Amino acid sequence: MFNYYTRILLLCWMSLGVLCVLVSECRQIRRADKRPFYLTYALIACSALAEWLGIRLNGQADLPGWPILAVKCADYILTPLAGGAFVYHMKLKNRWNKALIAILAGNALFQLVAVFNGWMVTLDASNRYTHGPLYIVYMVVYMMIIALIVVQFIIYGRTFEQQNRASLYAVMLLVMAGIALQEIGGEGYRTAYLAMTMGAALMFIHFSAFSQQAMDARLQIQHAQITTDALTGLLSRRAYTEDLVACEDGGASERLAAFAIDINDLKRVNDTLGHLAGDELICGAAKCIEAAFGEEGRCYRTGGDEFVALVEGMDAIRAEVALSRLKREARNWSGKLAKELRLAAGFALAADHPGLSVEKLVGEADLAMYNAKAEYYRQNGRDRRRR
Repeated sequence: MFNYYTRILLLCWMSLGVLCVLVSECRQIRRADKRPFYLTYALIACSALAEWLGIRLNGQADLPGWPILAVKCADYILTPLAGGAFVYHMKLKNRWNKALIAILAGNALFQLVAVFNGWMVTLDASNRYTHGPLYIVYMVVYMMIIALIVVQFIIYGRTFEQQNRASLYAVMLLVMAGIALQEIGGEGYRTAYLAMTMGAALMFIHFSAFSQQAMDARLQIQHAQITTDALTGLLSRRAYTEDLVACEDGGASERLAAFAIDINDLKRVNDTLGHLAGDELICGAAKCIEAAFGEEGRCYRTGGDEFVALVEGMDAIRAEVALSRLKREARNWSGKLAKELRLAAGFALAADHPGLSVEKLVGEADLAMYNAKAEYYRQNGRDRRRR
């Protein structure tokens, strides 16, 4: 019923239909980005149909000659367009893209004129076609289009990470090999559209994988933004909450130390020097906390001037040393608006509170910090409520 070539083309058309379904179902690709896929598949299907019709109608003496001329004209217009559609995926805006569009448009115009002049195809008395006297022009144009597609693939590949380029170039080589095999093998070996269909499927796989990677990267950036405090660069309240939730299943590890830190006199600085000076104090406190605990633990800004540091591998001696380092960093700090930084800090060791959750351990550190803050205000004769 069908010859081998027809069966292969039927499988290609069905594959293109399946690809359309896959694209429509893919949530990783935005709706606007799906249109180039549909266009590519439609052009491949239509150009393959035109080639198939040209072969089927060739030599049909009982038919008028114009259907053969029409399908060959469509073949010579749509085949380069199908290749150019792969570039349409890339959404490149450069001189090479403009040159490719101009050549494709020029070829289409040339083919429409040539069909009436016998430049590309001539028919004998039996309606068998042969290449016309200007077929060489089409071959030159065809090679120029292939060269431009290769250039665009290479440029497009540079937008990917190194590990994503090899697969992209492999798809390009596959399609080029299929076209070359058809041109070298003669009319009996129709491999171009088979290669194009396979290339379209592989391009979809490549684009889907890249889209997933890009989505993962965006999610990582967004997560980093919401888990990083915008003012200080420390971990945010969101990150602190997530870490507490992650530790809910069990108590704090035996060598965990929780440090609670607060800025003394922040309200007075805000009232006398302004909120920019207050922000400078908060940023200064963050730098001191990062210097004291950052290498060994996780440092959070949990409120306006409230900070928490969770550090593993701590005993009482090491915790006292870390606290002394924090106070030394604060004493040595000086800002442009606020000249001194005074911190109240306290810590609690998991070893001293067996079975206590991390959140409650931080609560114990908070009590120690407030005791230190009360002592500071008592020594300096200030009302703690004014801070």
